[in-house]
Amino acid sequence: MSKLQVHQLNQLREIFGRFDMDSDGSLTMLELAALLRSLGLKPSGDQVQVLLANMDSNMNGFVEFDELVSTILPDINAQVLVNQEQLLGVFKSFDRDGNGYISAAELAGAMAKMGQPLTYRELTHMIKEADTNGDGVISFNEFATIMARSASNGQNMFI
Repeated sequence: MSKLQVHQLNQLREIFGRFDMDSDGSLTMLELAALLRSLGLKPSGDQVQVLLANMDSNMNGFVEFDELVSTILPDINAQVLVNQEQLLGVFKSFDRDGNGYISAAELAGAMAKMGQPLTYRELTHMIKEADTNGDGVISFNEFATIMARSASNGQNMFI
C-alpha cells in the first residue's frame, strides 16, 4: 500500500468516525447520507438505501468501516479528502472554544470578524436552518451538510 493510500485510508477513518454519531463502528442510513452530503454528493433517500444495501456485505443493515473502504477507496479522489480537510479547517475557525460545536455566539463573532455582522433575526435563522437535531448548536456534521447544500444552490451560508 502506498503512502498516499495509507494517508487516504487514515483520512477516511477520521471522516467515518465523525459521522458514526453513536461510535458503534457502523453507519446507519442517516449517518451514511450525512457523510455523502459532506463530500459534496447529493443522493436521494432511495439512492442512499440502494447504496447501503450494496455496501452492506454482512447484511446487518449498517455500513462498517471495512465495507465503506472496499466500496469507496478504489474510486476515491484525493481532492474529495482535501475538500473535507479544508471544510474541517473552516469549521474549527468558527468553533473558537474547540468543543466540536458552533454556538450562536461563536457564529456571530466569526461573521462579524469577516465583516458580515448579523442581526439577531439573521443569527437565529442561520442556527435554526443548520441545527437539524435542535440542540441549539451546529455540529461538524450539520455544518458540512449546510455547506454542501449552500454550494449546490450557488451560495455559501457561512463563508
